Amino acid sequence: MFGLIPTFTNNLATNDNSFKSIFDVFNEPFFQNAFAPVNSMFNAFKVDVKDTDNAYELTAELPGVKKENIALDYQNGYLTIKATMQNEQNQNEESNYIHQERYYGTMQRSFYVGQIDKANAKAEYTDGVLKMT
Repeated sequence: MFGLIPTFTNNLATNDNSFKSIFDVFNEPFFQNAFAPVNSMFNAFKVDVKDTDNAYELTAELPGVKKENIALDYQNGYLTIKATMQNEQNQNEESNYIHQERYYGTMQRSFYVGQIDKANAKAEYTDGVLKMT
């Protein structure tokens, strides 16, 4: 009734450390700076979209963004949230950064929400969280 079950081993798992050293070169400053624009696309703000019976509820995390730097646009059934992060450092000052990850610039996300009742649409921005209904 109980036979032998064949098993397979993964030889790559035992040589795991050799592959780690190959990819360590991508942690060097040259590669991190070269891919900074690509990395910023993946650092886009996070949004939860909830479908209730009679409305959509969107919650977007926008820490550090001032209220006046947030724009909402609705066209053809798409709601677009656009946020601009301002670099508060004086551009004339000499920078002595060793490593910089914070993103400054414009980010936007669009979501299809279909037809909405603009008269009853609401948005509130408190403590870096944008809530829309």
